[in-house]
Amino acid sequence: MSHDAFITHELIEAASSGPLAGRTVAVKDNISTEGVRTTCGSAMLAEYVPPYDATVVERLKEAGATIEGKTNMDEFGMGTTTETSHFGPTTNPVDDERVPGGSSGGSAAAVAAGEADLALGSDTGGSVRCPAAFCGVVGLKPTYGLVSRYGLVAYANSLEQIGPLAPTVEEAAEFLDVIAGADERDATTRSQGDDTNYATATDGDVEGMTVGVLTDLVEGADDRVQSAFENSIDDLAAKGAEIREVELDSLAHAVQAYYVIAMSEASSNLARFDGVRYGESGGFDGDWNDAFARSREAGFGPEVKRRILLGTYALSAGYHDKYYKKAQDARAWIKQDFDGALADADVLASPTMPVLPPKLGESLDDPLQLYLMDANTVPVNLADLPAISVPAGTADGLPVGVQFIGPAFGEEQIVRAGSAIEE
Repeated sequence: MSHDAFITHELIEAASSGPLAGRTVAVKDNISTEGVRTTCGSAMLAEYVPPYDATVVERLKEAGATIEGKTNMDEFGMGTTTETSHFGPTTNPVDDERVPGGSSGGSAAAVAAGEADLALGSDTGGSVRCPAAFCGVVGLKPTYGLVSRYGLVAYANSLEQIGPLAPTVEEAAEFLDVIAGADERDATTRSQGDDTNYATATDGDVEGMTVGVLTDLVEGADDRVQSAFENSIDDLAAKGAEIREVELDSLAHAVQAYYVIAMSEASSNLARFDGVRYGESGGFDGDWNDAFARSREAGFGPEVKRRILLGTYALSAGYHDKYYKKAQDARAWIKQDFDGALADADVLASPTMPVLPPKLGESLDDPLQLYLMDANTVPVNLADLPAISVPAGTADGLPVGVQFIGPAFGEEQIVRAGSAIEE
């Protein structure tokens, strides 16, 4: 396999025929697959083999899909480039010298390179949409609660959702129809996904649709990205959509709020990986505290350690109200702002990523700049809303993605808008 898209390449045959019969699906390596190792891109779980399937994997098998293997990812989903995996980086099929985006970079690269028909990723702050934009495929982050997270190894569970990657909007919508729906093993799921047919909404009919352009997110983007985005918006207007400019004051605080909340949840969720309860023990001598520390030192990479330390600090006594509580207040403000904007518009639009895909190694030395690359995607996760990234042409030969954001459980609106710019 090229581009190092897979960590484990092992076929899992379908249990029956169904709407995905004959299709191959690549699964991100933080989604549990019975009998096939699930590493989360980490040395800590390098040999972990789950005894059960995630709900989404069960639904894939029931729908007749053949699972192609487990795809590479930033360690525990922490990254924007798929360079922090213990198993090495994945490269972008469009340009081997560039990153595919992260953290679901392996899944996006597998689809872009034709090594799988479809793929599953997980999106905590844009981890499906970012690699979709960088690799020139479609990536959809569902409404929080539409798709079961049972069997997804948690990084920041109040933010993350499992979502599909596909060559086209219609294929992504068909895939979402298969995996959406309530699950008694995940109490956060809702019944709105029980009887969906998003694929029928991919008719490209945007006549009368109101599209709000998030000017705060457009102005911060690279000029070449802005130009491709504006061409797509002009295309929607030509097809009968009404275009409005929308400003949301809360977006200026989204990245800060997101990273405080995500890192705090990461420090809590990853505490169980101590070499005793979960993870490689390493066979270290000493008392429990010493063995615990040495196991985590050996098992986690630099980016995971950085986020655990910062999250632990934000939650510590004396700093909880100063950082974590303020971040939650900002999250409520952002959600309120989006709900208000979506009361006057059917969808909101922005460039998916403010930059073109960087070259390998180019962004790892400056974590803060890496975090700022997520400025256009993290607000959606803070507001629990659905969003889709659709290819919108190229700039200097590199893919550019347009993001459409809808109201909660408004997946039909975003796939309709996305399908319109594909035509």
